[in-house]
Amino acid sequence: MLLDPLADKLMVTTAFILLVAYNPGVMKPWIAVLVIGREFLVSGLRSIASSEGFTIQASDLGKLKTVIQIVAVVAAILNHRWDYWYIGWFPIGVHLLAMTATYWMTVVSIISAVDYFVGFWNKIDHASTGKRRSSSVLSRKKPSPTPTISSPS
Repeated sequence: MLLDPLADKLMVTTAFILLVAYNPGVMKPWIAVLVIGREFLVSGLRSIASSEGFTIQASDLGKLKTVIQIVAVVAAILNHRWDYWYIGWFPIGVHLLAMTATYWMTVVSIISAVDYFVGFWNKIDHASTGKRRSSSVLSRKKPSPTPTISSPS
């Protein structure tokens, strides 16, 4: 349960580092750094959330990012060998597909990272507001009675 997400991050990291060397025309180093950084930042957010007692579920944007990531990696690998794929008589430019998928993956990665941060921030803010309310109610001392001065009669 703990090693599966880590293995996924290591696999993604390895794929992008190798693609920078294998096909630098498609996978630019700054894209690899951005995507790898996003993966580990989201993992860090999930770890912090877990230590605070709540979970951050995979969003639809995160799932879309994963699908586009797979398409980008496969297209970048295939682009190293082929220029075009022919479906019937219709040619598909592999380089164009690889570049499009890579840049879409970059954009969706940034948007999904922001989405995770906003969700995390809202949960942390909500949890801390609840703690502040409960701690202020519990820590409130009863006011001590005001001393009365009695005059001797």
